[in-house]
Amino acid sequence: MLTYADSAALMVDATFISRIKVACLHFASYILGEDPGTAAHNSRTKWAQQAMQNPDGVASQISPGVVMDPNVQSQGATIADADLQTAVETTVNRLI
Repeated sequence: MLTYADSAALMVDATFISRIKVACLHFASYILGEDPGTAAHNSRTKWAQQAMQNPDGVASQISPGVVMDPNVQSQGATIADADLQTAVETTVNRLI
């Protein structure tokens, strides 16, 4: 488990936020290609479009939620890409 100081540092770590950005773009691409009948599709599409237009802003916006994800808390900056993707998607789905 990360300390509060470690969590705070990870929330503003440029390399980690860049990884969050890539995960956001992957998720946005997925959302833009999903069936329009998917629950909350309009809200999801709006988020995905915003992520594509401003990936840096979206990544910075969700970084606190991602860092507080249990997998990130247990693995820190060394979290595997697949686990980070799950943390990002979980965080985004909570916000949409």
